[in-house]
Amino acid sequence: MLCADTGGVVEVWQDDGVIDIEFVNVQNGDISVEVATAGDGPLVVFVHGWPELWYSWRHQIDHVVGMGYRAAALNVRGYGGSSNPTDIARYTIRELTGDVAAVIDELGDGPAVVVGHDWGAPIAWNTARLHADRVRAVMGMSVPYMPVGPTSSVDLWKEIYADRFFYQLYFQEPGVVEAEVGADPARSLRTIYYGASGESSDLLLQEKGPDATLLEGGVDQLPRHLTDDDIAVYVEAYERSGWHGPFNRYRAQGLDAADIGQLEGGELTQPAAFVGGELDPVRQFMPGMDLFELAPASCNDFRGSTIIDGAGHWVQQEPPLRPTLGKSAQASGTQS
Repeated sequence: MLCADTGGVVEVWQDDGVIDIEFVNVQNGDISVEVATAGDGPLVVFVHGWPELWYSWRHQIDHVVGMGYRAAALNVRGYGGSSNPTDIARYTIRELTGDVAAVIDELGDGPAVVVGHDWGAPIAWNTARLHADRVRAVMGMSVPYMPVGPTSSVDLWKEIYADRFFYQLYFQEPGVVEAEVGADPARSLRTIYYGASGESSDLLLQEKGPDATLLEGGVDQLPRHLTDDDIAVYVEAYERSGWHGPFNRYRAQGLDAADIGQLEGGELTQPAAFVGGELDPVRQFMPGMDLFELAPASCNDFRGSTIIDGAGHWVQQEPPLRPTLGKSAQASGTQS
C-alpha cells in the first residue's frame, strides 16, 4: 500500500488498482475537518478510531466507490490535518458528532450511511442519536452501541481494574502517554497495531501492575495487515498533529456522562449493524461477559452482527471488510 500526492489528489495504490482520493476541508464553527473523498453517489461517511486516520478505511473506500457511492473518510478532530484544540472539552461526543453532521451537510444530498470503528463507532452511533435526520443507517465496528449513561466509563474502569493496568486509566493524566508514544512513534504504532491484532490481541488487557506503561511488555512487530509504508503514513500524520487530541477523547468521558448521560431514551431507530473481530480484546473489557452480545440491545432496527474469524481489533483492515459492508449499505436503501 503506497500513497502519492499528485497536487490536491492523493493516489492510493492497492493490489487491485489505484484510488484517487481528493481531500476537502469542512468547517464546523472554528473547527476544520479534513475529509478524504472519492466517488459519486449517495454518501457513506467513515469515522476512524484510535490511533488511526482516514487511511484505515482505504479498503472500504475502494469498495463503496465501486458500488456507486460517494465515500467520505474523516480525519477525526485531533488527527492528521483536522483541527486539534488542546482543551479536553472540545473532544466530547457532542462536539465530535457535530463534526460528522457538518460533513454530511457539506458533502451529502440528504441523510448518509455512517460507519465507525473503535472510538469512531460511538461517534457514529451517537451521530445517529443526536443528529437522527442526518443518518440513514449506521454501522459500528469493534464497539457496540451502548447509550452514554450518567456514570462515566472511567469510573467503571477504576472499579474493575483497581489493582491492575488498564490503558484508558493510564491515558487520563495529560502528557504522560503522549511522551511515551511520542518518543518513537513508529515503534509505538507497530507495538499497538500488532498488540491488538488477531496475531496477538493481548496488549490492551495484558496482565501487569497498575503503575505499568502502555508499551511495557508489548512486542515491536509489524502486523501482517500493515507494511512499513502504511506505518509511515501514520507517523507523518502524528508528527504533524501531535498526540494530545487522540488521548483527550479518552479524558472527555466524564463530560459525556454529565451531558449526554443525562438525556432520556437513547434507542436508535435507523437500520443498524455491528461488525467485530473474533479476537478483539474489546469483547473482554467487562470480566465475565462478551460485550459484542450487547450490540442489538438499544437498536430498534438491528440488522445483525458479523464476527470476522481470526481478526482482532483492526477489523476493517485484517482482513478488508468488503462483502459485509456492501450488504449493509444495500440494506439501508441508499443505493440508487
